[in-house]
Amino acid sequence: MNINENMFLPAPKDDNGERIVRPSLTYWQDAWRRLKKNKVAMTALFALIALILLAIFGPMIRPFSYSEQSFMNVNKLPNATHWFGTDDLGRDLWVRVWFGARISLTIAIVAASLDLMIGVIYGGIAGYKGGATDNFMMRIVEILYAIPYLLVVILLMVVMEKGLLTIIVAMTAFGWMGMARLVRGQVMQMKEQEFILAARTLGASNNRILFKHLVPNTLGVIIVNITFSIPGAIFTEATLSFLGLGIPAPQASLGTLTSDAISSIIQGHPYQLFFPAAVISLIMLAFNLLGDGLRDALDPRMRK
Repeated sequence: MNINENMFLPAPKDDNGERIVRPSLTYWQDAWRRLKKNKVAMTALFALIALILLAIFGPMIRPFSYSEQSFMNVNKLPNATHWFGTDDLGRDLWVRVWFGARISLTIAIVAASLDLMIGVIYGGIAGYKGGATDNFMMRIVEILYAIPYLLVVILLMVVMEKGLLTIIVAMTAFGWMGMARLVRGQVMQMKEQEFILAARTLGASNNRILFKHLVPNTLGVIIVNITFSIPGAIFTEATLSFLGLGIPAPQASLGTLTSDAISSIIQGHPYQLFFPAAVISLIMLAFNLLGDGLRDALDPRMRK
């Protein structure tokens, strides 16, 4: 068989062959794309936004004060005037529940933010330095873990004035240790990787390596941990308030409202417990479901 050039034809030009089918996305854009596909997490996110907006603006909707007493309206059932009813002093429960939610969320978010700052710095230094420094710093954490949390709160109540600041200080005093151990473990895994060795070779200082390279690469784990820490802080605040170690009257958190409503159940007014307990449950459920969604969205192994 004779082979000549007429038997060969050039392949047609195809511009689509080099086209990038999948758009280029950053890590955070890809995480947000995956989070949006999680219907449960997005529902929790919108519910959480609604609850926060109600905590901020809910008390402004009704013409009542959280401390306004009206003995003509004692223990009123939910009605057109008092949407959540009134308590045993005639105070409007709608205003008090959302005012309490505002205080509980403030305590939880501030305490979680302080835990984040202290835990990231402490755990980052311990994990990056390693050796004797790490051993010394972790022994301090273990000693603090052995001290009963409630005992510390009671001692702080004796030393400090009872109120919002005391609760935040008490929760922050021990809340940062979990974050510190988490960040330490993440930093110890990454500090021997190639990009850290390259940064050292180029003369980067320890502070730059820690806070510009290592800590940003742990943000996914940190964000997920924060979403679980906030509901934990809300539950802790509610527990302290239930034990009488919370916000002093006439202010009220969700924990204080549930504590005050226990006697109302015996008197036949269960709605006074239902509404603050329902708000606590919704907030904690929304944060936990959002945390589950963020954990899946920020995990590179879940990428498709």
